[in-house]
Amino acid sequence: MLTSIAFIFITIASVLLFYLATDRSRLVLIFFLIWGAIVSILSYVGFYQKLDVFPPRIILVLIPVTLYVIYFYRKISITPAKIPYLLAIHGLRLPVELVLYSLFTMGQVPVVMTFSGWNYDILVGITALILLAYTLSTKKQFQRQFFLVWNVLGILFLSTIVIIAILSIPLPIQQFGLKQPNMAVLRFPYALLPAIVVPIVLLSHLYSLKMLSQLK
Repeated sequence: MLTSIAFIFITIASVLLFYLATDRSRLVLIFFLIWGAIVSILSYVGFYQKLDVFPPRIILVLIPVTLYVIYFYRKISITPAKIPYLLAIHGLRLPVELVLYSLFTMGQVPVVMTFSGWNYDILVGITALILLAYTLSTKKQFQRQFFLVWNVLGILFLSTIVIIAILSIPLPIQQFGLKQPNMAVLRFPYALLPAIVVPIVLLSHLYSLKMLSQLK
């Protein structure tokens, strides 16, 4: 119960920070309220847990996520002044990893999805908090090359755990967690991880890279 409550607060925090980073975009707020409600209801009633159908119902999360990430990336611009909000979003990756480890101890995800396995995303969360503290205390901008490398590594770590998570779901393509599969992301509230939290984290990296490209 405490793990679920903690994750709900993480999800709300990610949406709020993204809303602030986008200059309080009403489009962002309304979209995530509606999308979050849809995914929450469907996951709560067990819609995504029915695995003997084709195509797998989790696709009904992944396809909309792909589309709205592309749309928001093209539609919304974020200024360098909003970098602290983006770093705060990445800082949420630390508590997310703690939630994933808790889920592992409860038999809901395989160890490979945690920092005891192949998930090094916690390092991005920790460094993001350090970078955020540095930015707020010094008011200085990061060296361009350093920030570029950090964001690229962040995307690589994020992509790695996303692939592992998908391949840990008990589907025909499953490769990991054969004895303890990834069931958490099919259930409420953890279905919000691939539906909301991961896309917002990815967008935060993409916006940073877009800003860096414009500084050339």
